[in-house]
Amino acid sequence: MRLLVVEDESELAMLLRQALERAGFTVDNVAGQAAAEDHLAVADYAAIVLDLGLADGDGMTLLRLMRRQRAAVPVLILTARDTPEDRVAGLDAGADDYLVKPFHMPELVARVRALLRRPAAVLDVRLGFADVVLETDSRTVRVGEGVLALSPRETALLEQLLRRGGKVVPRESIEQNLYGFDTPTGPNALEVLVHRLRRRLQDAGAKAAIHTIRGVGYLLADGE
Repeated sequence: MRLLVVEDESELAMLLRQALERAGFTVDNVAGQAAAEDHLAVADYAAIVLDLGLADGDGMTLLRLMRRQRAAVPVLILTARDTPEDRVAGLDAGADDYLVKPFHMPELVARVRALLRRPAAVLDVRLGFADVVLETDSRTVRVGEGVLALSPRETALLEQLLRRGGKVVPRESIEQNLYGFDTPTGPNALEVLVHRLRRRLQDAGAKAAIHTIRGVGYLLADGE
């Protein structure tokens, strides 16, 4: 699941990215309004973490622009502006949540998860198909009664397949959610990742298997 973090403090942006990636998200970092608009024009994001004080503009301007364009992506404002009037202005402009700096990083991650659990959002706490289960909050994967150790990216791939269990997930959709703009990847990166996850499920005796639908994408279905 892919997030956009709009934050011009480079050290904080790095810490946000690290925390959100540990929580299983793919993260794109940008430092200003113009870059954020460019990213939003070409990528779909599950949620946005938005600073208000940007070097080339105000995050409120970006937020109002998104809402005028009827973009429904959840937005968490992250800012040092802490008066009640600031909070009201941010929420009235279309923000879904508002967190004041300094903040506790686990709280920010929990708030992002909470936004994605709201009606019409996409994040369920527990995903399952056949005997494969993913707890999205702890990133724990189980096959039957056993825990399956996966890398963060393997877990992220499995999450996408579980969300569409029994249905084909297009290759383009998987790649967009797995890899940020600055993530180094080779031409066969997804195939290698799918092969590795398929073998791990097979070795664990899973009743579900990953099937390749040539020219389209991948399908998590019964292994038989």
